[in-house]
Amino acid sequence: MSHARLQRRTERRNNDTPKPRPAKTTKPTSAPEEVLERIAREEMDIETLKRRWSDSLDFHNVGVGELRNALEAAYQAGRNAASST
Repeated sequence: MSHARLQRRTERRNNDTPKPRPAKTTKPTSAPEEVLERIAREEMDIETLKRRWSDSLDFHNVGVGELRNALEAAYQAGRNAASST
């Protein structure tokens, strides 16, 4: 097979491959504030998620177990919200 013929065949094959789709650029909807506040309070003992402009009030030491529980609660809240729509 000639070089030109092989090149055309390769180009056709490459043009037949599907192009990747562009990533979605829309932002997901925000979680309701009361759900986030409840999870922070119940799972991580954080009184509020509102900024209080004080390092001692706005920064918290959180253990990985508490963080995992909070993430699990947020995941379940998202699943519940998705299934109710």
